Amino acid sequence: MLSSLIFIPLLGSLLVILLPDSLKNSYKWITLAVCSLELLVCGAIYVAFDPTQADYQLLERADWISLTLGSLGVVSIDYLVGIDGISLPLVLLTGVVMLVGAISSWTIDKRLKAYYALYLLLTATIIGCFIALDFFLFFLFFEFMLLPMYFLIGLWGGPRREYASIKFFLYTLAGSVLILLVMISLYISVMDPVETAMNIGLISDRSEATDDLIRQVQFLLADFKIQPQQLVHTFDLRYMSHGGNYLPNSFLSPTGEIVVLGIPSRMLAFLCVFLGFAVKLPVVPFHTWLPDAHVEAPTPVSVVLAGVLLKIGGYGFLRIGWGLFPDGAAEYALLLAGLGVISIVYGGFNALAQSDLKKMIAYSSVSHMGFVLLGIASLTAEGINGAVYQMASHGVLSAMLFLLTGVIYDRTHDRRIDNYRGLASAMPGYTALTAIAFFASLGLPGFSGFIGELFTLMGSFQSLWLPGWMTAIATLGIILAAAYFLWTLQRMFFGPLWSRTETAGQLTDLDARERLMLIPLAALALLLGLFPNVLFNLTNSTVAQWIQRFSVE
Repeated sequence: MLSSLIFIPLLGSLLVILLPDSLKNSYKWITLAVCSLELLVCGAIYVAFDPTQADYQLLERADWISLTLGSLGVVSIDYLVGIDGISLPLVLLTGVVMLVGAISSWTIDKRLKAYYALYLLLTATIIGCFIALDFFLFFLFFEFMLLPMYFLIGLWGGPRREYASIKFFLYTLAGSVLILLVMISLYISVMDPVETAMNIGLISDRSEATDDLIRQVQFLLADFKIQPQQLVHTFDLRYMSHGGNYLPNSFLSPTGEIVVLGIPSRMLAFLCVFLGFAVKLPVVPFHTWLPDAHVEAPTPVSVVLAGVLLKIGGYGFLRIGWGLFPDGAAEYALLLAGLGVISIVYGGFNALAQSDLKKMIAYSSVSHMGFVLLGIASLTAEGINGAVYQMASHGVLSAMLFLLTGVIYDRTHDRRIDNYRGLASAMPGYTALTAIAFFASLGLPGFSGFIGELFTLMGSFQSLWLPGWMTAIATLGIILAAAYFLWTLQRMFFGPLWSRTETAGQLTDLDARERLMLIPLAALALLLGLFPNVLFNLTNSTVAQWIQRFSVE
């Protein structure tokens, strides 16, 4: 089922490319069908997932690349996918957001073949990032994701689309280089105990591997009883997370003492991973590409960008940074939390100062994703559960907010908050859904935004690594969110009807397609707010295992 999430949109993209232009009206239907099928498969995966198990489930593995390099050992790269309680909520989020984005894309009216082919390609790469368990495979999806997003912004964006797309590409690419360096260092430092056991003749097939056998190979490695040419190096994240699989005295060995520029090598690797994913999250001061990208991107691309692409930064840092370098997470917890608090407050003040509705929502995303970093930095079960919940909640709410911005922009081609008054009288349905999105985003109890922020703050307050005053300052983000959302609601929707650029007759209420996108998102925000165990039941076992492993290490 997991592989189908990757290959169904890839086949859909290929089909769109192969169909002649005379059938261009079918492109959007193909995209809609593919994204609907993706959501159905996500639902089947949710049903098949056992929330009581903390380990990876629905694993699929196939040998991909294997090269013998003599004294350098054997290179082993696998096609390996699987899910756990941390990745499943984000897979489900991706299914929802990509379907909503496909419906929103019906307003695209130029270069239809290229647009829908790139959109489906983007769908496959995003899903691939969340389910890949081989670091090399994850990095391929992470990098390849830049290509469709670059073109989707650069070809269908606003007046400054070229600048925004290049800025997005360069920022993310620069972060990817740091991740690449760490990936290579990990590969050199880690062995695959099962493949190595086969290579030295302990077993003849992977099916014969047991926990005792793996421990035996790890002891042989620690005692330098395995020749370098017999070692099988791996990119498997499962093996990278276990200290026994690291070569003694290797660059990233947990017991090594290699120092680079006065910093222990593992701490330096952790910082590189953090910087690489901080760009995508985004964390202040690496956030400046985000407002430009959002303002220039078409509405469906903004929905996808805010709804799921930012979450890859949080997920990647949690899976690779925290998961592979828990010692680095503890060492730099105060730094990470500080940057999270700065992002919360700085993003909130910037959102308060904006006159462009889309830019205000973009800066609110910077603020809300700061809670994710704060939760991860707390190194507590509450904080990490809250961080994953916040990513899922923000994905739903930010998608809804950008769709609402697109509704008013489609009618008037104007996004300035100051240019509207009294929209409630002309667009009552639109006003009601906007109020729901605003109140949910500012953290009103009963909606999903409240639960995510509450648990990240609880985690940071209980953390042994963080001072209480950081949590106190972070709560300022909730006050700022209330200020900029309520002020926008007051200015745009109340009072007598007025619009600077268009006549009131063009301010029509939501049509059927717009209601089809917005009402389910509003219902989902309410569902997650009233029944948070829908997600917490998925994440709790995996997070508890991570915390237990962290406390041991």
